[in-house]
Amino acid sequence: MRRKLLVSVLVALGVLTATASSVSPSKVPPQAIQSAVVRSKPLLDRAWQMPVAITFKRDISWQSNRSSCGPASIANAFRSLGEEAITEPEVLAGTGRCWLLGFCIPGLTLDELADVARVHSTRRVTVLRDLTEDDFRTLLREANDPARRYIVNFSRDRIFGAGGGHHSPIGGYLEDEDLVFVLDVNRNFQPWLVERSRLYEAMNTFDGSKKRGLLLIE
Repeated sequence: MRRKLLVSVLVALGVLTATASSVSPSKVPPQAIQSAVVRSKPLLDRAWQMPVAITFKRDISWQSNRSSCGPASIANAFRSLGEEAITEPEVLAGTGRCWLLGFCIPGLTLDELADVARVHSTRRVTVLRDLTEDDFRTLLREANDPARRYIVNFSRDRIFGAGGGHHSPIGGYLEDEDLVFVLDVNRNFQPWLVERSRLYEAMNTFDGSKKRGLLLIE
């Protein structure tokens, strides 16, 4: 009850609607969710069989609130890698982030998310930004390497026509079709495929004074 009351107050004050990390699914037209990306069952089935995607076992833990897409992405990536911190609370423990009932106000930047990832893992975590389209294509060719996990930070608006910034893991790259498999941690969107150039356009946007980009865990 206290949580619901506090959330209601924060929404009324406009605090939660200001988040830059995720978009309320209700603000995105359902037809946009369906038409902007590829959801062909044969292609999705192929995507789920890629070397990295298969480690997620078709089981995505959805973000717990509209601002927690970053920690949810880390938790899913860690689970696929066999790390111990595989839930949002475990990922956030000891980081000093998202302390208000798990809400990440006003959302985590790519650099902040990298800091969160480093707290509970000895793996190398690298922020990749200011990428050219050729850089992005080259990196995607490594996205099927089971030793690597990419989390993409992108603007939903550039793909769906509405929404703010968002984080989600990349499940792999179908190079022949030039499609990227995005393991969307938002339950209302769920995993989808999108043209590489379109995802690049959505990633090549600003979050404050810095470009969005990729988080590499290896």
